[in-house]
Amino acid sequence: MREYKDGGTPTPPPLSGRGGPGPAELQEAEARSSPGRRGGGRCSRTGPPRRRAASSCHGLAPPYRAERASSGPLTGSLGPAPSTCLSRDITCEHSILGMFSELKFPVPWGHVAAKAWGPSEGHPVLCLHGWLDNANTFDKLIPLLPRDCYYVAMDFSGHGLSSHRPAGSPYHFLDYVSDVRRVAAALQWRRFTLMGHSMGGSVAGMFCFLYPEMVDKLILLENLGFLLAPEDTEAWLKSKRMVIDRLLSLEAKQQTPKARSPEAALQRLLEANRHLTAEGGAILLQRGATETPAGLVYNRDMRVRTQSRESFTVEQCVKLLQKIKDHVLIIIAQDGLLVPHKLDSRNHFVKALREAFESTLKEHIQLVEVPGSHFVHLNEPEVVSGIISNFLTAQNTRARL
Repeated sequence: MREYKDGGTPTPPPLSGRGGPGPAELQEAEARSSPGRRGGGRCSRTGPPRRRAASSCHGLAPPYRAERASSGPLTGSLGPAPSTCLSRDITCEHSILGMFSELKFPVPWGHVAAKAWGPSEGHPVLCLHGWLDNANTFDKLIPLLPRDCYYVAMDFSGHGLSSHRPAGSPYHFLDYVSDVRRVAAALQWRRFTLMGHSMGGSVAGMFCFLYPEMVDKLILLENLGFLLAPEDTEAWLKSKRMVIDRLLSLEAKQQTPKARSPEAALQRLLEANRHLTAEGGAILLQRGATETPAGLVYNRDMRVRTQSRESFTVEQCVKLLQKIKDHVLIIIAQDGLLVPHKLDSRNHFVKALREAFESTLKEHIQLVEVPGSHFVHLNEPEVVSGIISNFLTAQNTRARL
Protein backbone atom coordinates (compact mmCIF):
# COMPACT_ATOMS: atom_id res chain seq x y z
CA MET A 1 0.00 0.00 0.00
CA ARG A 2 1.08 3.56 -0.68
CA GLU A 3 -0.04 6.53 1.37
CA TYR A 4 0.05 10.20 0.39
CA LYS A 5 -0.25 13.15 2.70
CA ASP A 6 -3.12 15.42 1.69
CA GLY A 7 -2.50 19.12 1.23
CA GLY A 8 -0.02 21.48 2.85
CA THR A 9 3.55 20.75 3.82
CA PRO A 10 4.05 17.02 4.51
CA THR A 11 5.16 15.68 7.82
CA PRO A 12 8.91 15.43 7.29
CA PRO A 13 11.26 12.78 8.50
CA PRO A 14 13.44 13.79 11.44
CA LEU A 15 16.77 16.17 11.21
CA SER A 16 21.04 15.77 10.11
CA GLY A 17 23.71 17.72 11.15
CA ARG A 18 26.97 18.37 9.68
CA GLY A 19 30.13 19.77 11.02
CA GLY A 20 31.56 20.72 7.70
CA PRO A 21 35.30 21.09 7.21
CA GLY A 22 36.78 24.31 5.96
CA PRO A 23 38.58 25.04 2.71
CA ALA A 24 41.56 23.09 4.01
CA GLU A 25 39.55 19.96 3.23
CA LEU A 26 39.39 20.74 -0.48
CA GLN A 27 40.77 17.33 -1.44
CA GLU A 28 37.37 16.00 -0.45
CA ALA A 29 35.75 19.08 -2.04
CA GLU A 30 33.72 19.48 1.15
CA ALA A 31 33.29 22.28 3.79
CA ARG A 32 32.22 21.03 3.01
CA SER A 33 24.97 30.54 -16.86
CA SER A 34 21.98 30.42 -17.78
CA PRO A 35 18.78 30.53 -15.76
CA GLY A 36 17.08 27.20 -15.25
CA ARG A 37 13.81 26.07 -16.71
CA ARG A 38 11.34 23.48 -15.64
CA GLY A 39 12.26 20.19 -17.23
CA GLY A 40 9.82 18.75 -19.66
CA GLY A 41 12.01 17.05 -22.20
CA ARG A 42 12.90 13.41 -22.46
CA CYS A 43 16.03 11.91 -20.99
CA SER A 44 18.28 10.10 -23.40
CA ARG A 45 18.36 6.33 -23.00
CA THR A 46 21.66 5.23 -24.44
CA GLY A 47 21.95 1.94 -22.57
CA PRO A 48 19.89 -1.25 -22.65
CA PRO A 49 16.41 -1.11 -21.15
CA ARG A 50 16.22 -1.26 -17.38
CA ARG A 51 14.54 -4.22 -15.77
CA ARG A 52 12.25 -4.08 -12.79
CA ALA A 53 13.65 -5.50 -9.58
CA ALA A 54 12.86 -9.14 -8.96
CA SER A 55 13.01 -11.10 -5.74
CA SER A 56 16.78 -10.89 -5.71
CA CYS A 57 19.61 -9.50 -7.79
CA HIS A 58 23.27 -10.38 -7.65
CA GLY A 59 22.76 -11.96 -4.25
CA LEU A 60 21.02 -8.90 -2.82
CA ALA A 61 17.44 -8.64 -1.65
CA PRO A 62 15.30 -6.11 -3.50
CA PRO A 63 14.78 -2.72 -1.91
CA TYR A 64 11.84 -2.13 0.34
CA ARG A 65 9.55 0.76 -0.50
CA ALA A 66 8.36 2.78 2.43
CA GLU A 67 4.63 3.06 2.84
CA ARG A 68 4.85 6.82 3.11
CA ALA A 69 5.22 9.15 0.14
CA SER A 70 5.37 12.90 0.43
CA SER A 71 5.18 16.03 -1.62
CA GLY A 72 8.52 17.80 -1.63
CA PRO A 73 10.68 19.62 -1.15
CA LEU A 74 10.50 19.39 2.61
CA THR A 75 10.63 22.79 4.25
CA GLY A 76 8.16 22.42 7.12
CA SER A 77 8.70 22.04 10.82
CA LEU A 78 10.07 18.87 12.29
CA GLY A 79 7.74 15.98 12.75
CA PRO A 80 7.76 12.29 13.62
CA ALA A 81 9.75 9.73 11.71
CA PRO A 82 8.24 8.20 8.57
CA SER A 83 6.29 5.00 8.86
CA THR A 84 8.33 1.87 9.38
CA CYS A 85 5.66 -0.35 7.80
CA LEU A 86 7.27 -1.49 4.55
CA SER A 87 6.30 -3.29 1.38
CA ARG A 88 8.48 -5.41 -0.89
CA ASP A 89 6.97 -3.86 -4.01
CA ILE A 90 9.64 -1.62 -5.55
CA THR A 91 7.41 0.13 -8.08
CA CYS A 92 7.05 3.86 -7.38
CA GLU A 93 4.90 5.58 -10.00
CA HIS A 94 4.62 9.37 -9.85
CA SER A 95 3.57 11.71 -12.62
CA ILE A 96 4.72 14.79 -10.73
CA LEU A 97 8.34 15.12 -9.63
CA GLY A 98 7.25 16.99 -6.52
CA MET A 99 6.13 13.62 -5.15
CA PHE A 100 8.67 11.13 -3.91
CA SER A 101 8.81 7.71 -2.30
CA GLU A 102 11.16 6.39 0.36
CA LEU A 103 13.19 3.28 -0.46
CA LYS A 104 15.29 0.92 1.67
CA PHE A 105 17.94 -1.39 0.22
CA PRO A 106 18.92 -4.26 2.54
CA VAL A 107 22.68 -4.66 3.14
CA PRO A 108 24.53 -7.03 5.52
CA TRP A 109 24.82 -4.35 8.25
CA GLY A 110 21.29 -2.94 7.90
CA HIS A 111 20.00 -0.87 4.99
CA VAL A 112 20.82 1.94 2.59
CA ALA A 113 18.01 4.50 2.48
CA ALA A 114 16.98 6.48 -0.58
CA LYS A 115 14.16 8.56 -2.00
CA ALA A 116 12.83 8.35 -5.55
CA TRP A 117 11.05 10.72 -7.93
CA GLY A 118 9.42 10.11 -11.29
CA PRO A 119 8.18 7.06 -13.22
CA SER A 120 10.06 3.86 -12.40
CA GLU A 121 10.27 2.98 -16.12
CA GLY A 122 12.02 6.29 -16.89
CA HIS A 123 15.71 6.60 -17.67
CA PRO A 124 17.53 5.95 -14.36
CA VAL A 125 19.52 8.72 -12.67
CA LEU A 126 21.33 7.97 -9.40
CA CYS A 127 22.05 11.05 -7.27
CA LEU A 128 24.87 11.15 -4.70
CA HIS A 129 25.10 13.72 -1.90
CA GLY A 130 28.13 15.35 -0.30
CA TRP A 131 30.03 14.56 2.89
CA LEU A 132 27.80 14.72 6.01
CA ASP A 133 24.80 15.67 3.84
CA ASN A 134 21.95 13.40 2.75
CA ALA A 135 19.52 12.75 -0.10
CA ASN A 136 17.53 15.89 0.72
CA THR A 137 20.25 17.94 -0.93
CA PHE A 138 18.44 17.28 -4.24
CA ASP A 139 14.94 18.15 -2.98
CA LYS A 140 14.74 21.50 -4.75
CA LEU A 141 16.64 20.53 -7.91
CA ILE A 142 14.97 17.32 -9.03
CA PRO A 143 11.44 18.79 -9.38
CA LEU A 144 12.92 21.18 -11.99
CA LEU A 145 14.47 18.41 -14.11
CA PRO A 146 12.93 16.35 -16.97
CA ARG A 147 9.82 14.60 -15.70
CA ASP A 148 10.23 11.24 -17.40
CA CYS A 149 13.50 10.25 -15.74
CA TYR A 150 13.52 8.07 -12.61
CA TYR A 151 15.67 9.82 -10.00
CA VAL A 152 16.94 7.91 -6.97
CA ALA A 153 18.87 9.90 -4.36
CA MET A 154 20.56 7.64 -1.83
CA ASP A 155 21.96 8.26 1.64
CA PHE A 156 25.49 6.92 1.92
CA SER A 157 26.09 4.57 4.85
CA GLY A 158 26.43 6.56 8.07
CA HIS A 159 24.46 9.48 6.59
CA GLY A 160 20.82 10.49 6.61
CA LEU A 161 18.49 7.54 7.19
CA SER A 162 21.00 4.83 6.20
CA SER A 163 22.44 2.39 8.73
CA HIS A 164 25.83 2.98 10.28
CA ARG A 165 28.58 0.52 9.42
CA PRO A 166 29.42 -2.18 11.98
CA ALA A 167 31.29 -1.33 15.17
CA GLY A 168 35.05 -1.16 14.71
CA SER A 169 34.83 -0.37 11.00
CA PRO A 170 36.25 2.87 9.62
CA TYR A 171 34.66 4.54 6.60
CA HIS A 172 36.82 4.00 3.54
CA PHE A 173 36.12 6.00 0.42
CA LEU A 174 35.61 2.79 -1.55
CA ASP A 175 32.85 1.85 0.90
CA TYR A 176 30.78 4.66 -0.60
CA VAL A 177 31.54 3.37 -4.08
CA SER A 178 30.39 -0.07 -3.00
CA ASP A 179 27.17 1.50 -1.66
CA VAL A 180 26.50 2.73 -5.20
CA ARG A 181 27.21 -0.71 -6.67
CA ARG A 182 24.87 -2.37 -4.17
CA VAL A 183 22.03 0.06 -4.93
CA ALA A 184 22.50 -0.35 -8.68
CA ALA A 185 22.44 -4.13 -8.28
CA ALA A 186 19.32 -4.05 -6.11
CA LEU A 187 17.56 -1.85 -8.68
CA GLN A 188 18.91 -4.07 -11.49
CA TRP A 189 20.19 -1.03 -13.34
CA ARG A 190 22.65 -2.09 -16.02
CA ARG A 191 23.32 1.42 -17.36
CA PHE A 192 22.38 4.76 -15.81
CA THR A 193 23.33 8.38 -15.29
CA LEU A 194 25.29 9.43 -12.20
CA MET A 195 24.93 12.88 -10.63
CA GLY A 196 27.07 13.73 -7.61
CA HIS A 197 27.54 16.84 -5.50
CA SER A 198 30.89 17.49 -3.82
CA MET A 199 32.11 14.22 -2.23
CA GLY A 200 29.31 12.48 -4.12
CA GLY A 201 30.99 13.65 -7.31
CA SER A 202 34.22 11.97 -6.27
CA VAL A 203 32.32 8.76 -5.55
CA ALA A 204 30.58 9.06 -8.93
CA GLY A 205 33.91 9.61 -10.67
CA MET A 206 35.49 6.56 -9.04
CA PHE A 207 32.47 4.42 -9.87
CA CYS A 208 32.72 5.59 -13.47
CA PHE A 209 36.37 4.55 -13.62
CA LEU A 210 35.69 1.13 -12.11
CA TYR A 211 32.43 0.40 -13.97
CA PRO A 212 32.54 2.48 -17.15
CA GLU A 213 30.12 0.13 -18.91
CA MET A 214 27.41 1.04 -16.39
CA VAL A 215 27.50 4.85 -16.73
CA ASP A 216 26.09 6.67 -19.74
CA LYS A 217 26.48 10.23 -18.44
CA LEU A 218 28.29 11.82 -15.51
CA ILE A 219 27.19 15.05 -13.81
CA LEU A 220 29.58 16.60 -11.28
CA LEU A 221 28.33 19.47 -9.12
CA GLU A 222 31.13 21.39 -7.42
CA ASN A 223 33.55 18.52 -7.91
CA LEU A 224 36.12 17.38 -10.47
CA GLY A 225 35.69 13.65 -9.85
CA PHE A 226 38.84 13.07 -7.80
CA LEU A 227 40.25 13.29 -4.31
CA LEU A 228 43.78 14.64 -4.66
CA ALA A 229 46.67 13.13 -2.74
CA PRO A 230 49.01 15.38 -0.73
CA GLU A 231 52.12 16.16 -2.73
CA ASP A 232 54.34 15.50 0.26
CA THR A 233 54.84 11.84 1.22
CA GLU A 234 55.01 12.66 4.92
CA ALA A 235 51.70 14.51 4.68
CA TRP A 236 50.15 11.45 3.02
CA LEU A 237 51.44 9.15 5.77
CA LYS A 238 50.20 11.56 8.44
CA SER A 239 46.70 11.58 6.93
CA LYS A 240 46.54 7.76 7.02
CA ARG A 241 47.77 7.60 10.61
CA MET A 242 45.21 10.22 11.61
CA VAL A 243 42.35 8.03 10.32
CA ILE A 244 43.38 5.18 12.62
CA ASP A 245 44.07 7.38 15.64
CA ARG A 246 40.77 9.27 15.35
CA LEU A 247 38.82 6.03 15.02
CA LEU A 248 40.42 4.56 18.16
CA SER A 249 39.83 7.83 20.01
CA LEU A 250 36.14 7.84 19.15
CA GLU A 251 35.79 4.23 20.26
CA ALA A 252 37.51 4.97 23.57
CA LYS A 253 35.28 7.97 24.36
CA GLN A 254 31.97 6.30 23.43
CA GLN A 255 30.21 9.61 23.91
CA THR A 256 26.43 9.84 23.96
CA PRO A 257 25.26 11.84 20.94
CA LYS A 258 24.44 15.42 21.90
CA ALA A 259 20.81 16.50 21.81
CA ARG A 260 19.91 19.98 20.56
CA SER A 261 16.77 22.02 20.10
CA PRO A 262 15.65 22.37 16.45
CA GLU A 263 16.89 25.96 16.44
CA ALA A 264 20.28 25.02 17.90
CA ALA A 265 20.67 22.11 15.47
CA LEU A 266 20.09 24.41 12.51
CA GLN A 267 22.35 27.11 13.92
CA ARG A 268 25.15 24.58 14.43
CA LEU A 269 24.82 23.45 10.83
CA LEU A 270 24.89 26.98 9.44
CA GLU A 271 27.90 27.91 11.57
CA ALA A 272 29.78 24.89 10.22
CA ASN A 273 28.98 25.66 6.60
CA ARG A 274 28.85 29.22 5.34
CA HIS A 275 27.62 28.04 1.93
CA LEU A 276 24.22 26.92 3.24
CA THR A 277 21.19 29.17 3.51
CA ALA A 278 18.79 28.73 6.42
CA GLU A 279 16.26 27.13 4.07
CA GLY A 280 18.83 24.74 2.62
CA GLY A 281 20.09 23.84 6.07
CA ALA A 282 16.56 23.11 7.27
CA ILE A 283 15.98 20.82 4.29
CA LEU A 284 19.13 18.83 5.07
CA LEU A 285 18.31 18.68 8.76
CA GLN A 286 14.87 17.19 8.18
CA ARG A 287 16.36 13.89 7.04
CA GLY A 288 19.32 13.43 9.28
CA ALA A 289 18.34 13.67 12.93
CA THR A 290 16.05 11.86 15.31
CA GLU A 291 13.77 13.51 17.83
CA THR A 292 14.35 12.29 21.39
CA PRO A 293 12.91 13.45 24.73
CA ALA A 294 16.08 15.50 25.22
CA GLY A 295 15.99 17.09 21.77
CA LEU A 296 17.24 16.39 18.27
CA VAL A 297 20.17 13.99 17.83
CA TYR A 298 22.09 13.94 14.56
CA ASN A 299 21.85 10.64 12.72
CA ARG A 300 25.23 10.78 11.05
CA ASP A 301 27.93 8.42 12.27
CA MET A 302 30.79 10.31 13.92
CA ARG A 303 33.21 7.85 12.30
CA VAL A 304 32.36 9.41 8.94
CA ARG A 305 34.63 12.28 9.95
CA THR A 306 37.59 9.88 10.02
CA GLN A 307 37.10 8.41 6.55
CA SER A 308 40.09 7.00 4.68
CA ARG A 309 40.49 8.51 1.23
CA GLU A 310 41.38 6.96 -2.09
CA SER A 311 43.39 9.84 -3.49
CA PHE A 312 45.42 10.34 -6.64
CA THR A 313 48.18 12.49 -8.04
CA VAL A 314 47.44 14.75 -10.98
CA GLU A 315 49.36 12.35 -13.24
CA GLN A 316 47.20 9.42 -12.11
CA CYS A 317 44.09 11.53 -12.64
CA VAL A 318 45.08 12.20 -16.24
CA LYS A 319 45.55 8.46 -16.89
CA LEU A 320 42.16 7.71 -15.36
CA LEU A 321 40.52 10.46 -17.39
CA GLN A 322 41.58 8.67 -20.54
CA LYS A 323 39.32 5.77 -19.53
CA ILE A 324 36.18 7.93 -19.55
CA LYS A 325 34.05 7.52 -22.65
CA ASP A 326 30.91 8.98 -21.15
CA HIS A 327 29.56 12.44 -21.63
CA VAL A 328 30.58 14.55 -18.64
CA LEU A 329 29.05 17.75 -17.28
CA ILE A 330 30.94 19.67 -14.60
CA ILE A 331 29.29 22.63 -12.90
CA ILE A 332 31.50 24.94 -10.85
CA ALA A 333 30.05 27.69 -8.64
CA GLN A 334 31.81 31.05 -8.85
CA ASP A 335 31.72 31.41 -5.06
CA GLY A 336 32.18 27.69 -4.37
CA LEU A 337 35.17 25.57 -3.37
CA LEU A 338 36.81 25.06 -6.76
CA VAL A 339 37.50 28.58 -7.98
CA PRO A 340 41.26 28.58 -8.72
CA HIS A 341 42.10 32.14 -7.69
CA LYS A 342 40.57 31.54 -4.24
CA LEU A 343 42.40 28.33 -3.43
CA ASP A 344 45.92 29.53 -2.65
CA SER A 345 48.21 26.49 -2.23
CA ARG A 346 45.88 24.15 -4.07
CA ASN A 347 45.40 26.50 -6.99
CA HIS A 348 47.62 24.52 -9.35
CA PHE A 349 45.86 21.23 -8.51
CA VAL A 350 42.47 22.54 -9.58
CA LYS A 351 43.93 24.29 -12.60
CA ALA A 352 45.82 21.13 -13.64
CA LEU A 353 42.72 18.97 -13.26
CA ARG A 354 40.55 21.36 -15.24
CA GLU A 355 43.13 21.48 -18.00
CA ALA A 356 43.38 17.69 -17.95
CA PHE A 357 39.62 17.32 -18.28
CA GLU A 358 39.47 19.73 -21.18
CA SER A 359 42.47 18.33 -23.03
CA THR A 360 41.82 14.63 -22.38
CA LEU A 361 38.06 14.37 -22.73
CA LYS A 362 37.63 17.08 -25.37
CA GLU A 363 34.27 16.46 -27.02
CA HIS A 364 33.05 14.37 -24.07
CA ILE A 365 33.09 17.17 -21.51
CA GLN A 366 31.34 20.41 -20.64
CA LEU A 367 32.72 22.58 -17.86
CA VAL A 368 30.42 25.41 -16.85
CA GLU A 369 30.82 28.14 -14.23
CA VAL A 370 27.64 29.53 -12.70
CA PRO A 371 26.93 32.19 -10.09
CA GLY A 372 26.36 30.78 -6.63
CA SER A 373 28.02 28.98 -3.74
CA HIS A 374 29.02 25.37 -3.03
CA PHE A 375 25.33 24.47 -2.53
CA VAL A 376 24.02 26.31 -5.59
CA HIS A 377 21.92 23.26 -6.56
CA LEU A 378 20.09 23.49 -3.21
CA ASN A 379 20.14 27.23 -2.57
CA GLU A 380 19.35 28.38 -6.12
CA PRO A 381 18.43 25.30 -8.20
CA GLU A 382 17.10 27.39 -11.08
CA VAL A 383 20.68 28.46 -11.84
CA VAL A 384 21.70 24.90 -12.76
CA SER A 385 18.46 23.09 -13.60
CA GLY A 386 18.33 24.26 -17.22
CA ILE A 387 21.95 23.25 -17.85
CA ILE A 388 21.40 19.81 -16.33
CA SER A 389 18.08 19.33 -18.16
CA ASN A 390 19.68 20.09 -21.52
CA PHE A 391 22.50 17.68 -20.74
CA LEU A 392 20.11 14.90 -19.72
CA THR A 393 17.92 15.29 -22.80
CA ALA A 394 20.75 15.51 -25.35
CA GLN A 395 20.82 12.47 -27.61
CA ASN A 396 24.37 11.25 -28.33
CA THR A 397 25.67 14.78 -28.83
CA ARG A 398 27.14 17.42 -26.58
CA ALA A 399 24.37 19.25 -24.78
CA ARG A 400 24.09 22.86 -25.86
CA LEU A 401 24.03 25.42 -23.06
